[in-house]
Amino acid sequence: MTKSKGSVFLQNISKWLIYYVIHLNKFIHSIIVLTLVSSGLINAQSNVIDEVVWTIGNEVILRSDVENVRLQMQINNQYIEGDPYCVIPEQLAIQKLYLRQAKLDSINIPESQVSQMTESWINHLIDQIGSKEKVEEYCGKPISVLREEKKQAIREQGMIQAMQNKLVSGVKVTPSDIRNFYNQIPQDSLPFIPTTVEVEIITLKPLVTLEEINNIKQKLKEYIELVTSGQKEFSTLARLYSEDINSAMKGGELNFVCKSSLSPEFAAVAFELSNPKKVSRIVETEYGYHIIQLIEKKGDRINVRHILLKPHATKEELAKVSYRLDSIRTDIIRGKLTFEEAVTCVSQDKNTRNNKGLMVNYNGQVGIEHMITSHFEIRELPPEISKAIRGMQVGDISKPFTMINSEQKEVISIVKLKSRIECHKASFANDYQILKEILERKKQNQVLTEWLNRKKQETYIHISDNWKNCNYQIKGWHVE
Repeated sequence: MTKSKGSVFLQNISKWLIYYVIHLNKFIHSIIVLTLVSSGLINAQSNVIDEVVWTIGNEVILRSDVENVRLQMQINNQYIEGDPYCVIPEQLAIQKLYLRQAKLDSINIPESQVSQMTESWINHLIDQIGSKEKVEEYCGKPISVLREEKKQAIREQGMIQAMQNKLVSGVKVTPSDIRNFYNQIPQDSLPFIPTTVEVEIITLKPLVTLEEINNIKQKLKEYIELVTSGQKEFSTLARLYSEDINSAMKGGELNFVCKSSLSPEFAAVAFELSNPKKVSRIVETEYGYHIIQLIEKKGDRINVRHILLKPHATKEELAKVSYRLDSIRTDIIRGKLTFEEAVTCVSQDKNTRNNKGLMVNYNGQVGIEHMITSHFEIRELPPEISKAIRGMQVGDISKPFTMINSEQKEVISIVKLKSRIECHKASFANDYQILKEILERKKQNQVLTEWLNRKKQETYIHISDNWKNCNYQIKGWHVE
């Protein structure tokens, strides 16, 4: 996403932050409160007995909910425009109205999606704290309880988002709407569009020798023997030797995942396992070679350990491929063929070869149809490519460089800077899609605001006396 396009997305995400935070772990809240009180950032008297500050239908917002959000945003250095004790409860109330309607409309989120997101969150928590045991110690509750709490939070967040999407699904804008919108924006208020580039790429994969592959397989066979004979624990070998860095730190454990979350070759072997004491045969995927050990199965989900070893090309092979790509670059510069013709002839980048080498930026925004563009901000490109195009002029071709591709494998590439649009004020001719997104978001917000105004009049809402004196974003909250 470009910065301008992304700003709309970030605004939307910021709304969700308040909802997410009330479901944070108890230990995080405790640590934050102690830290801020001891540092003088908040008064100790803020940590008072809980009270109901808002009631929305049969749902309540507690002072502790508001305080949790405020403290977390403070610790993250996130700015709240206005009084947090006014802004936060109002946003929580809005979320509860959406959730209430989602339940009435029987909106559900696929359980597989909820489970996958939950496991990602659990894994991240373990990575940050160090182990399952430490997470349970800090949180004061078992992983199983944390998992169910997080599932509920993710499920509700998804229901709210789905409800919003349903409400704005009919919003459409025409080219005429966009032109009129653009003409009504004062020149000094036009949004700035950051510098974007289009990049074409040619990639060659260095050959990995059969000897290297055999060496990898032999090592994995040795690991299988060590585990099977009881000389070593699978988890110990994973920590020492696996090239999947994230899981290696956890003894190779992937945590519970669905079959669809794994590569087909890996999943086929993993789900065949039935004995936790056994080790699988060697499995080849696009990432390298694996061996797998079952930990536990639960219905259509599985928890396994694995060890990944990747075959690597020799320095000589990398140099050979780099030399070949440099020769192709020279031929292009001399006019013997075009960059696009070279892509068709030699490039091994499956993501761009059929697109004449043009890299594609998949831009998906909440509430907006997925958009595909070839324009990238510099920061959106892989770091090796960002570095390569630094200082290049449009039409220039880089020298060969090494990068890690989407399969986490080392490849050699050259890139051509196809176009560059410098930072500028938005124009109708050059930034039509961005203006379209801005107008769509504006109309969507109007629809949601009108819905909220109607819904709040239909719902019993009570605000505690100490919380009424606020300049709320939405006017006329119905107070009983």
